[in-house]
Amino acid sequence: MIATFICGLMSGFLFAFAVVVMPGLKEQNDRDFLRSFQAIDRVIQEGQPLFMFMWLGSSIALIVAAVLAVMYRGGVDSAIMATAAVASVGLVQLPTMTINIPLNNKVQKLDFETIDEVSISQAREAFESRWNRWNHIRTVVSCVILAALIILLWRL
Repeated sequence: MIATFICGLMSGFLFAFAVVVMPGLKEQNDRDFLRSFQAIDRVIQEGQPLFMFMWLGSSIALIVAAVLAVMYRGGVDSAIMATAAVASVGLVQLPTMTINIPLNNKVQKLDFETIDEVSISQAREAFESRWNRWNHIRTVVSCVILAALIILLWRL
């Protein structure tokens, strides 16, 4: 139940970014888009403890639940839990660390006092579509994981 709750928070966070935050920011000009994203990301990167608990806790809880499922339940339940844990680490956490965070860090380094409009436009172009593509992948995977966890809870 704990893994389901925390994964639900993460799915909701990613879903909100995919369907509300990024589409809302998309309407902004390049400078405002990047500045706004920079501000949002700064809150996350400054170690917001509830966010970090949710983000890291989701995979940790899934791994613990998978180990417990293998030890005590076996069968299809343990296979689903193990698959969910692997998917969380491999298709949500890993792309976050290797794609989304490095893109975020590039946005964080932009100095809006000195950067020209052409460079801002190029920065947005290099960032937005790739970031959104991987966020959509993370969102779909996290929602599938959540659905699987809810089904497992119904089976208990």
